[in-house]
Amino acid sequence: MEAIVCPVRREVDVYVAMGRARDMATALGFDDIDRTRIEIAVLELTRNILAHAGSGEVAIECVEDGGRQGIAIEARDQGPGIADIALALRDGYSTAQTLGAGLPGVRRLMDEFYIESTVGVGTRVRAVKWPGKRTSGPGKVRR
Repeated sequence: MEAIVCPVRREVDVYVAMGRARDMATALGFDDIDRTRIEIAVLELTRNILAHAGSGEVAIECVEDGGRQGIAIEARDQGPGIADIALALRDGYSTAQTLGAGLPGVRRLMDEFYIESTVGVGTRVRAVKWPGKRTSGPGKVRR
């Protein structure tokens, strides 16, 4: 299955990316609960791109590990970057007058969570979900 790259420049792109992620998750056999988690993660990541960077892209791809297939969502932008990643991962923290649930929520919904950000360069967030694995807490974080 080929990776899908969705540009994120306007609100409609959020829903296009969510639909593409839903289609891939369905093709990979994810159940309704995990499919919804994946869609919410895409929603939060794409909205973050619009709110903080103005534009960017989301890549959706099939990943494999030990014979199992999962889905990876990678959000990339060339925005202002995140000065304090630990603070940005705290519930309720926001620089855009939002609820501050985006990144912490994605981290909880997915099984793996990686974030890299450089002030003045941009941010890259990668989150992976494996079928049948129930998230019991925050995903692993790599900075």
